[in-house]
Amino acid sequence: MIGYTMLGTNNLPDAVAFYDELFSLLNAQRFLETDKFVAWSVDPKQPGFSVTKPYDGQAATVGNGTMIAIAAETPAQVDAFHAKAMELGATDEGAPGPREMPGFYAGYFRDLDGNKLNIFCFIQAA
Repeated sequence: MIGYTMLGTNNLPDAVAFYDELFSLLNAQRFLETDKFVAWSVDPKQPGFSVTKPYDGQAATVGNGTMIAIAAETPAQVDAFHAKAMELGATDEGAPGPREMPGFYAGYFRDLDGNKLNIFCFIQAA
């Protein structure tokens, strides 16, 4: 149902470098790119993730209550993705681990522009 997500950035080169490294952990690559916008996906026929300079020329701002969740296949991928985000300058919003919903394993962080993201997978409930 979702075609792609888009987050605003105030520093496109830094945002692109941040997401290039993170998405390489999930074998996602850039599939659309202009001087104002870059999008990544594991397959151009699958949903994508993008960052952009705001079209109206105003500063990008963070949406209160807005979060984008990125699917991983294993807890190890969640752990590695969250650790890489921290290494690249993200802010921790919740270390990886099981959550209240049985079988849901996730880590939370804010990117360089303060956007909230989550990396998650489903695991066998104990």
